[in-house]
Amino acid sequence: MLELINITKKFGSFTAVDNLNLKVNAGDFFGFLGQNGAGKTTTIKMISGLYTATSGQIIIDGNDIVKEPIKAKTLIGYIPDQPFIYEKLTGREFLFFSGGLYSIEKNKLRTKIDETIETLQIGDWIDKRTEEYSQGMKQRITIASALLHDPKLLIVDEPMVGLDPQSALIVKNVLREKANNGSAVFMSTQV
Repeated sequence: MLELINITKKFGSFTAVDNLNLKVNAGDFFGFLGQNGAGKTTTIKMISGLYTATSGQIIIDGNDIVKEPIKAKTLIGYIPDQPFIYEKLTGREFLFFSGGLYSIEKNKLRTKIDETIETLQIGDWIDKRTEEYSQGMKQRITIASALLHDPKLLIVDEPMVGLDPQSALIVKNVLREKANNGSAVFMSTQV
């Protein structure tokens, strides 16, 4: 599902990631552990196509992220360490916006949003503007948006940031279920 081949990322003379090789198969729940500054987020940004590797190759389900970026990115659900959402939209509007980026048919998207709202238990505040959300609520809506298109590869950077214990348990269960159903989960964490 995901293969990193001799991946290196340099910022000027600083080497953030040095000749990394790894393989994550469909159904794997891969924990990418390391301290601050170890290159975890840089690696994730290369996998998701936000950064270009200085050298090496990233393959997602047979698709090179550089040579076939659109095809590769449609297979990814990305949950960043700091959620970015449009604060003038409600959570539901943000999910419709996100689903539209993946060209999900409207009726299917509506059903998928309803299922995701129930799974992540976000119904109490889904129709409020996201500018009113706590950090944990923003994180959960970001997670919901990453799940809408049923990605084959779920990339998660520090998913528990800002989550209370109950929310963290819900997210852990969702990620475990995704892996059990055949998606690869690549999760970066310090814990």
